[in-house]
Amino acid sequence: MPHSPDDKKRALTRLRRIKGQAEALERAIEAEAECGVLLQQIAALRGAAGGLMAEVLDIHLRESFGHRLEAAGSRPATDELDAIMKILRTYLK
Repeated sequence: MPHSPDDKKRALTRLRRIKGQAEALERAIEAEAECGVLLQQIAALRGAAGGLMAEVLDIHLRESFGHRLEAAGSRPATDELDAIMKILRTYLK
């Protein structure tokens, strides 16, 4: 869970974007929009949800393991976590 005010603000901003996309999709379905339009909106909604998941996962990993990696004498924790998040963000797209 995002604990810092900046992390919380970013998560809520992403969530509000998802909410707006879901509402737009609902309106498009009610208006009987073409399938191509619906699929595009669904893909955007899915991407936004993936972005939120990546953001929260990044926060969680840094809060949970960042200090442990530094204490263990590993490379700087930010380098390790940046590499992990780069892989995960690619997977979540």
